[in-house]
Amino acid sequence: MDTQTAIVTGASSGIGRELARLFAADGYNLVVVARQREALESLIAGITRDHRVAARALAVDLADPEAGRRIEEDLARAGVLVDVLVNNAGFGLQGAFADLPLERQLAMIQVNVTTLTELTRRFLPGMLARNRGGILNVGSTAGFQPGPFMAGYYATKAYVVSLTEALAEEVAGSAVRVSCLAPGPTATRFAEAARMTETRLFRGGTMTAAAVARIGYDAWKRGKILAVPGVSNKLGVALVRVSPRPLVRTIVKRLNR
Repeated sequence: MDTQTAIVTGASSGIGRELARLFAADGYNLVVVARQREALESLIAGITRDHRVAARALAVDLADPEAGRRIEEDLARAGVLVDVLVNNAGFGLQGAFADLPLERQLAMIQVNVTTLTELTRRFLPGMLARNRGGILNVGSTAGFQPGPFMAGYYATKAYVVSLTEALAEEVAGSAVRVSCLAPGPTATRFAEAARMTETRLFRGGTMTAAAVARIGYDAWKRGKILAVPGVSNKLGVALVRVSPRPLVRTIVKRLNR
């Protein structure tokens, strides 16, 4: 079988970087996307040294509304067909919705929702036409409940979970696999960027990015639609589904402050 290509957004660090390494180890050529070109070049150097795959870096700000079009056009010019899309890029904002800067909240929605949706729509038809590959969206356990003091972020991740499950059902019967990796607190730069390092949520313990990425990658390969890493995270998601909504809101509010 000819070599397939995976594109991984938010690949400069954390879960995205680990997922890129896992795809390369399985022989996928790579396109890695993030704002930090230097970090991407470092990742590519390691991947091409350790694995016989081709890798290219696209330094793109996914908060730019033109990002999706630019990525597709760049790859088309290079003759690159995308077999697997990993929508990992995303960020969060902690604080009261009314106090957080509007422009940052809109940028978060652009990255977490709009660009994710656009890239999915741009590349999914080709996957279906070739009847191979798929999509791995990185959501969050945040997507299963409302999140006071991270209201916008939790809402974006609820969208990711819902979109993924719907698309997985739409492509059922084909060889295209669509999965959502929904981790809980993970040891990445996310908490620092969101100013959440001292919140109860992150003081309660984290998983490593490598462990989370491995669980998500293996789940996608098996065609599992939803993967929640870690026993405590699985338990938390299960409890949310059966708990009174006022109680859920109160608990999450305390965790996010």
